Formats: sequence, structure tokens, C-alpha cells
Amino acid sequence: MTLEFRMRYIQSVLERYLKATKSEKGRVLDELCKTCQLNRKYAIWKIHRGGFERGAMKRRRHKGKLYTGRVLDIVQAVWQAAGCPWSVRLQEIFRIWMPWIRIRYRLRQAEQAQLLKISASTIDRSLKDKKMAMKRRLYGRTKPGTLLRHKIPVRTEFSDVHEAGWIETDLVSHSGRSSEGEFAHTLNLTDIVSTWTESRAVMGKGEQGIVDRLEEMRLGFPFALRGLDADNGSEFINYHVEKYCADRNIGFSRSRPYKKDDNAHIEQKNWTHVRKLIGWDRYDSPEALRAMNDLYANELRLYMNLFQPSVKLVKVIRKGSRLRRIYDQPQTPLDRLIALSVTDPKINREKIEALNCLRQELDPFLLSKIINAKLSKIWSLAHYRPEIPKKESDSLNGISSVEKQVLRAIANMPGIKVYVRPQKGAPLVEVKHG
Repeated sequence: MTLEFRMRYIQSVLERYLKATKSEKGRVLDELCKTCQLNRKYAIWKIHRGGFERGAMKRRRHKGKLYTGRVLDIVQAVWQAAGCPWSVRLQEIFRIWMPWIRIRYRLRQAEQAQLLKISASTIDRSLKDKKMAMKRRLYGRTKPGTLLRHKIPVRTEFSDVHEAGWIETDLVSHSGRSSEGEFAHTLNLTDIVSTWTESRAVMGKGEQGIVDRLEEMRLGFPFALRGLDADNGSEFINYHVEKYCADRNIGFSRSRPYKKDDNAHIEQKNWTHVRKLIGWDRYDSPEALRAMNDLYANELRLYMNLFQPSVKLVKVIRKGSRLRRIYDQPQTPLDRLIALSVTDPKINREKIEALNCLRQELDPFLLSKIINAKLSKIWSLAHYRPEIPKKESDSLNGISSVEKQVLRAIANMPGIKVYVRPQKGAPLVEVKHG
């Protein structure tokens, strides 16, 4: 096939392609790629540019804006009030919160329709700048325990779990920049199937304190506990927790050491329910502990479980080197439990009905406002430890002249400060350049 004939053939295919229906276009492309041995994406790209003739270019179509500035402002306001959720979850929040959104922002019918049909990608584009400013790093200070480790079975995934009551747990430290002394931790529990989450603050990592908080949260769950899965920290791998689970017929398992993916469900809740709200500061006073528990046991518990939808991973599809994750429809933990209560006898239906009635009476915007006020009080109770005092002086008695010369050369570098202790037990001295 000569080049001239090939180009004429391609142009004739282009004319057929532009007149064809959607189903016929696929067959035309198959014929073109097979005859001319072209890559399918390359053929589509050339067609969209106006053909294979040199200099041909298709004019780009400019699409007008569909959503007004007021609608996007409401999207941002609801996103902030809802705790900055993922765009797919925010779509479900618009549906759940619509009665209160309509009252608060005096929505017109057209604006309400736009909010209910806005796509996740449009939400992401409108919130891109806000999201970039909110990224922070997550870390913890728990250490693995060795007691009873070999007697407790290892569990790495929960794909076979379809009933409420299988719990993952973890401890989040609030030590700030120093792990010395005793400080507060948040004990986090989440249900695998319904994503219902309970949190409590505890001072230190004592076994009895952990057991007491576990019992308090167990009574708050609207279902019976079937199993407890923890990491290898000494706060969980001990005889107190093992006996607690055995006495209540609760299965007790652990993850593999240093494998956070084994506890992926609770690791996610550590961010959304603790770090995102409390932060990384140090809390080591009884007042801070009481303020955190007041928030966890009341408004935050209702807000997260009754008004915040979550998504669950259904399957992962691999296409070459890429992974495509498929999620189910966003639902609140309460809605998931309502659906499960039809077949699961261990779900307390009376508690579920009471919580459903309570949701109709509560205002999520008011809950968000109360949560922010309580968070401001908690942040004011953070303990900021002072830095080590450093004495500024040129007195370097006890340091040789060669050492002084080297230290001053280092101190002369931009952005570097040098401190030395000239004699044993002496205070720190700043080495100044010059």
C-alpha cells in the first residue's frame, strides 16, 4: 500500500466516521486500525484533530459554566461544616442534609436541583485550592508488646465478614513533640461492616484504663461485639484485655507487626475522627482529658455516625500497571445498621429506632458548630513544652583555638546555629561567626 493511497483511504474512512453512529464508529475504527496497522488511540487522536492532512486542526469547543458562584459557595460551606469529606461522600451529604441546607441558605428550586446533581469531579475542581492547604502528616508513638503475642491468632483481612460486631481498635497518642511522662491517648474502635465508630480518651497506656474505656464503648454500640482486632501494642497484648474478651465471649485477634494495612479500617478512622480534629499537640492534664471525652461521647459520636456517610471498597480491578478501585454507594453508619438489622439478631433494634428518631430532631450544622466550639476549648488546653534554654555568649573557655575556628566556620554558614558545652556540666553556649 503506497503512502498516497493510504492517505486517501484514511480520508475516506474519516468521512464515514464523522457520519456514523456511536456503535458504527467502533467498527470503523477497528477496520482502520487493522488495514493501516495504526494504534487505536493514535487514530482517534488524529480524527479529533480534524483528519490526517497536514495542518488540519479541529476548533476546541468552549463549554459554558453550569454552576453559579452561589452554588459553589454553598458547596464549600457544606464541605467545611461536614469536616472536609471526600467528594463522593459529599454528594451523599447533600442528599441527607438537604432539609437543613434548604433552610440555612434559603435555596431556590434550581439551586437545590444543581446541588443534588453536581458531580464528584466538579466538587474536586471547586475545592482544589482549599484541599491543598490542609495536608498534614500522621504519626504515632505506640510500641509493640511481646506478652501473649504468640498465643493470640493473627488476622490480616476481613473479606469474609458480613455481620456487625467485628471491631478494629487502635490507640492514638497525643504526646506532642515529647514522649516523656504521661499524656493522653485516644482509644478508637470501628466496626468493619457498618463503619460505626466510638472513641474515648485515656491517660497513659495502663491496662485497666484501656479495659474501662473498652467497656464504656461496648455499651454504647447498638450491636453486640463479636470480635476485637488490635495491633501488637502492649496496651492491647496483655492479660487484662485477653481476660476481658474471654469473659464476654469476644474473639480476640491481632495484626502482623509493622503491617498497618492489616488494620486499614481503623487507621482511616484515626485520621478522620482524631488527628483531623485534635491534631498533634500534647495533652497531659485532667482538664484536657475530660474535654476530649465530653466531645467524643456526645456531639462527635452522633455527628459522625448519624450524618457522615462513608464508602466501602467493593473490589479492585487491575488494568496493566493501574488499579481501579470500585466503591459501594455512600451510606451513614446508621443507615448501614438499619439495613443489617433485618437479618442480624445481634443488632439492638430499639437502639437503632431511637437513633433514627434522634437524627430527625438534630441539626447537623448546629452539631458542627458545637463541635468546633469544644475543639477550640481542647486546643486551648494543649501543653507546649518550652525549648531547652540556650545561653548566648562568646565565652568559649575550655575550647581549643582550632576547635573555635572550625565551629565558627560552621556557624558562618547560612541558616545554621552552633551550640557547644565548653565544660562538663556547663550551660550551652552559642558559637557566633566572625
